[in-house]
Amino acid sequence: MEKFVPYEKLSKKAKRRMDLAKRGTWQGINPVTRKSENPKAYNRRKARQLDMEQCRVFCFAVQKQTVAKMPQT
Repeated sequence: MEKFVPYEKLSKKAKRRMDLAKRGTWQGINPVTRKSENPKAYNRRKARQLDMEQCRVFCFAVQKQTVAKMPQT
């Protein structure tokens, strides 16, 4: 039976071995703390996406009109 030695009195190597033995894996879970976005804050990415969507709809409508007006040859 090994003699009990308090953690504070262990050598660096012994502390490291003990810590590694206690540590486990996260098993695929990312341990980074996340917080939700502030819904009242201005989001540039969201505003830009809305502008791009409006542009796509407008460009599609313009293309459709020009194709419909082109004479058939």
